[in-house]
Amino acid sequence: MTCKLSLATLSEVARTAAIPGYDRASLKAGIVHFGVGNFHRAHQAIYLDDLFNAGTDHDWAIVGAGVLPSDAAMREKLAAQDFLTTVVEQDNNKTAARVTAPMIDILPVGDATAIIAKLADPEIRIVSMTITEGGYFIDASGTFNPTHPAIAADGQNPNAPKTVFGLIVAGLKARKDKGIGPFTVMSCDNIPHNGVVTANAVVGTAALSDPAFADWIRANVAFPNGMVDRITPATSQREVDFLRDNFQIEDSWPVYCEEFKQWVLEDKFTAGRPALEKVGVTFVPDVTPYEHMKIRILNGGHAAIAYPAALMDIHFVHDSMEDPLIRDFLAKLEKDEIIPIVPPVPNTSLADYFALIEHRLLNPKIADTIPRLAQDGSNRQPKFILPSTLDNLRQGRDVVGLALVSALWCRYFAGKTDSGKDIVFNDASAERLHAAALKAKDDPSAFLVFDDIFGEVAKSELFRKRFAHALKTLWEKGTRETLQLYLDGKLAV
Repeated sequence: MTCKLSLATLSEVARTAAIPGYDRASLKAGIVHFGVGNFHRAHQAIYLDDLFNAGTDHDWAIVGAGVLPSDAAMREKLAAQDFLTTVVEQDNNKTAARVTAPMIDILPVGDATAIIAKLADPEIRIVSMTITEGGYFIDASGTFNPTHPAIAADGQNPNAPKTVFGLIVAGLKARKDKGIGPFTVMSCDNIPHNGVVTANAVVGTAALSDPAFADWIRANVAFPNGMVDRITPATSQREVDFLRDNFQIEDSWPVYCEEFKQWVLEDKFTAGRPALEKVGVTFVPDVTPYEHMKIRILNGGHAAIAYPAALMDIHFVHDSMEDPLIRDFLAKLEKDEIIPIVPPVPNTSLADYFALIEHRLLNPKIADTIPRLAQDGSNRQPKFILPSTLDNLRQGRDVVGLALVSALWCRYFAGKTDSGKDIVFNDASAERLHAAALKAKDDPSAFLVFDDIFGEVAKSELFRKRFAHALKTLWEKGTRETLQLYLDGKLAV
C-alpha cells in the first residue's frame, strides 16, 4: 500500500525510507535559495539535512525562491507535500531512499515584494542559488553583460526587479536602509569562480541604477567561490513510478542521484554560516584547484561524450561508456589534452580522480541521459571545453581531441543523427547554432563566428585546421569511424 508524502505520513514512509531525525517545526529560516531544482535538493539540501539530523544549526533552514515558470511548477508540487523531498541514492550495488526536510517554504514565484521582504529579514544570513550555467548573463570570457534586456530592465526598475540579481540587489538595499547587515551571496552552480561571477552580476546590476550602492556591495558582501559535484539526472515519470513501486511512496517530484557527493567551499561569509564541515563540506582558502579539476575533468568529460553518443543514437550515459569507442575516446582525450593542463590539487591524484569519474559514469542505476548532457551547450562549451582548448593552444600543445569535441558539437547541431533521426535541441541559442551548423558542412568556419562562445580559440589557425578536418571527417565517415581514427592517431592532418 502506497502513501502520499507529507509530514503527516512520515511514520508510514519510515517503513521503506529514512526520515528526518529532527522536528521540522523546530527549524527557522536562515537561507533563501533561488532555483529549487533537482541538484539543489540532492546537494546543498542534503548537507543541511545531515547537519540538522546531527542535532545542530536548526536556524539555517531553507526558504526557496524563483523567477521562472519551472520554479512555479516546483513550488506547487512541493507545497502539496509540505516541502518534503524523497532523495533516492543509487550506486551499482545499492539503492536507498531518504526523505529530507530542510526546506520550510517556497516564496510566491515572481512576487518581488514578498521575495524582497524575506531577503530583508535579519534572520536570513545566506542567499544561495542554483540557476544553471546560463542564468548568469555572461559571455564566453565570463564577463557579465549589463546590456541584456532582462538586466537592463531591472536597472531601469530597481524597485520592481524580475531577475535573481535584481532581487538580490533590492534585498541588500532594503537591509541597508533598515540598518541590517548584508547577507552572504553563495552560488552553487558549475561555473569557474562562481563567487566572482555572481559578485560581478550583482554589482553590475546594482551599478545600472545606483553606482555608489554597487561599490558598497563590492566592499561589504561576501561571495564565496565553491565547487559542487553530484550527478543528478532530471526526474521523469519513470522515477516517480519507481519510487511508488519499490518504496510505496508517492512523491510528485523525487530526486535521484549517485551516492557520491562533494562540496569544496571558500570560508568567506558575511554573517556566519552553518557548521557544514561537520557533514563533509571541505572549507579551503582558495577553491580554484578543486574547481579546475572538477569543471575540466568531469564536466568537460560530460560535454565530450554527449555529442558522439547522441549522434550514435545512445540515450543513457552508462550505455555510452559501455561502448569501447566512446569510453576510449574520453580516456585518451582526458589523458592527452585535459588532465595535463589541470593545475595540481592538494592531496589529490588527478589520475585517480578520473578513474573515479569513469566509475561514476558507468553507474547504470543513475540512468543519467545523453540529452541532459547535450543541453545548453552554448553555455557549457565555453565553460567546460574551450578553456582547456585555449590553455593547450597557449602552451603550444596540439588540440586534435578537443577540436574534435567542438566538431562533434557542430555536427550534432546539424539536426540529425548518423542514422538520420531528428535531434531535439535544448539550448537558448539553438536557432543560430543550427543554421550555422548546416552552413559549416561546406564551410567549417561558419560555426566559429560566435565570439560569445569561441572567443580567442576561434582565432587560432591550428584549432581552425583541426576543427575543419574533424568536421569534414564526421560528415564523410560518420561518428564511429572518426572516433576510431582519433584513437588510432590518424585524425590529425
